[in-house]
Amino acid sequence: MRSASDDLTARARIRDAAIGAFARDGFDATSMRTIAAQAGVSAALIVHHFGDKNALRTECDEHVVSVFIDEEHDLIEAPTGDRIRAALHDLDRYGTYVDYLSRMLVDGSPAADRLFDSFLESTRSMLAEQSKAGMLESLSDPEMTTLLVTLMGLGPVVMRSQIARALGTDQLSPAGLLRLTLPTLELLTHGIYSTTALLDSARDALTPQENASEGDES
Repeated sequence: MRSASDDLTARARIRDAAIGAFARDGFDATSMRTIAAQAGVSAALIVHHFGDKNALRTECDEHVVSVFIDEEHDLIEAPTGDRIRAALHDLDRYGTYVDYLSRMLVDGSPAADRLFDSFLESTRSMLAEQSKAGMLESLSDPEMTTLLVTLMGLGPVVMRSQIARALGTDQLSPAGLLRLTLPTLELLTHGIYSTTALLDSARDALTPQENASEGDES
C-alpha cells in the first residue's frame, strides 16, 4: 500500500489534512481554513497549490483510489498467505481512507459519481488482469460482473454501521476482516449453491426461444 507521502511536502500535508477533515465532517461542512489549520499552512497556500476546494477534493479522491488500487494490484500479482496476512493486520493506514469513502461516495454530488466510476474502472482492470492470468471462469456478462464485484467491495464501506450491528463488531476491524475474508473468497471462488439447477433454469428462461415464434405463425 502506498504511503501517505515520503517527505510530507506541503502539498501532501494539505491533501492528507483534507482527507481527514472530509472523512470526519463531510465535504460541505469543511472549510479551507480548517484544512489549513490542520495542515499547518495558510489558506492562501492551499489556493496556490489546488486553486479551490473542488480541485482539492479531486486530488484527495485520486489519492484514496490509488491507495486501494495499489494494494489490489499487489495481491493479484502475488496472492500469498503472507501478503494477505500483512494486509489484514495493517489496518491503521486504512481507517481514514475508509471513513473518507463512506462519506464521499454517498453525498449525491457529481464528484461522488466520479469517485464510484474510478473504482468501477479499477475493478474492470483488476478482472482483466485476473482473466489474463487464468484466474477467472468464463463470464456471460463481464461488464455486469465488474459492477457486481465493485458493489461487493464498496458495500461494506458504505453500510459499515449496519453491518457492524449485524455482526456485533466492525467488519473493517482486525476481528471483522478475519471473519469476512474467507466467506467472501469462498463466495467468489465456489459460489453457494451445490447444484446448477437455478442457473440452468435461469439460462433456459432468459435464452430466446427460436422455435416459439415459428409455433405462433403456424
